[in-house]
Amino acid sequence: MNATEPQHTAAPDALAALKERVGRYGIWSIGLRSEEPGRRAEVNESAAELEELGFGALWLGSNTSAANAAPLLAATRSVTVATSVQNIWQHDATASAAASAELEKSHPGRFLLGLGVGHARLVDGYRRPYGALVAYLDALDAAGLPAERRVVAALGPRTLKLTAERTAGTIPYLVTPEHTASAREILGAAPLLAPELKVILDADPAAARALARERLAPYLGLPNYTNNFLRHGFTEDDFTDGGSDRLVDAVFAWGDDTRLRSRIDAFLEAGADHVALQLIDPSPRDTLPRPAWHHLSTLLT
Repeated sequence: MNATEPQHTAAPDALAALKERVGRYGIWSIGLRSEEPGRRAEVNESAAELEELGFGALWLGSNTSAANAAPLLAATRSVTVATSVQNIWQHDATASAAASAELEKSHPGRFLLGLGVGHARLVDGYRRPYGALVAYLDALDAAGLPAERRVVAALGPRTLKLTAERTAGTIPYLVTPEHTASAREILGAAPLLAPELKVILDADPAAARALARERLAPYLGLPNYTNNFLRHGFTEDDFTDGGSDRLVDAVFAWGDDTRLRSRIDAFLEAGADHVALQLIDPSPRDTLPRPAWHHLSTLLT
């Protein structure tokens, strides 16, 4: 480690082992976090299938916890299962550390607690998010959860620096390759950098961008995301009408297999260790797009 890199509370060998476990590609899905009893068999089968397809991590979308991960860990053998993300305002840190410890006992090294501060418009009592995150990490330390078993959905420079110092790394959502390059510079070489990327299996520009805008529009009302885009060269004009072509093309991968692979590779070339791929199609967000996941796995080999 050179003198310009931050010091880590997570041991370098633990970080290296984490990167090896999760591999280059994972799947981000709201459907995999389903708690509906009638869907349990399908969700478990989907998790096992994704493991067989070679994805190294399953990222459980929306506000999730260890309880959502437990069934998937039981249904698989080696894949990492992670929250993406657990909202710090809605889950007690001490209880979260205890739940994580239980999963560590039954499935050593396979559960990763992904944390996030959420958004002021969506969380009651939201205040001073950076200070709240520091306090939450302090509570996890006090409860004995190792730094290498937690990551944070960080966007801005200050929070990225904090994740480098206090966690195993970051899982930024709705970002560009340019953000990835900036994040790697801030983090240094050792921490995990695992951005989420939305993927649309459609080579028609008009159809792909229309679907992308439908999914992107709600995020453009959340300052955490728009401020991050402004830091990386976008303007307010890029946020109108569901997002400009430039913004859509930066945060979504769409097109034929060659274009998709190129867009995914752009994040790895910018410094990502792992890319969490979220399949987007016209179906409800909690759909389990198993044929599309299978197709995606073929273009990543």
